[in-house]
Amino acid sequence: MKELFTIKKVVTLNDIDTLNHVNNIVYLKWMEEIATKHWEFLTKKNPTPEIIWVVLRHEIDYLQQVILDDVIILKTRVGESKGFKSIRFIEFYKNDILIAKSKTIWGMLDSETFKPMRIREKVLKILNGNN
Repeated sequence: MKELFTIKKVVTLNDIDTLNHVNNIVYLKWMEEIATKHWEFLTKKNPTPEIIWVVLRHEIDYLQQVILDDVIILKTRVGESKGFKSIRFIEFYKNDILIAKSKTIWGMLDSETFKPMRIREKVLKILNGNN
C-alpha cells in the first residue's frame, strides 16, 4: 500500500452548522485541502505547471459526528490512476477512531486548454511517490 499523507485540523466555530456538528461542506473543503497539499508535497522537487486536477466525483461516508474543538486527523492516499482519472481515498480520524471516509475521482487536464490529458509514466511516478 502507498504511504499515507496526513494533516491535522481543529474544528472551529466556522465549521459548525445548525445541528452543532461539522457541516458537510467543511468535509469537502478539507478533502480539497489535503489533496492539494499532498500534490504540492509530491511535486515540490519537480513541479508540473502543465497540468491541473479537477474533481469529477465525490463519495463520503459519515460514520460519527464531529463537534467544536475536536482534533481531526486526515489521511490520504492515491488509488488507481489510468486514462485521465485518478482515485484518491481520504480517511478522517478522531482519537484514532474512523469518523468518515471518502473517495474522490480526479481528472487531469492540460492547464492551458483545460482538456483531459492521459496520465502518463511521469505523473504515475509522482502519484506513486517515486519522483
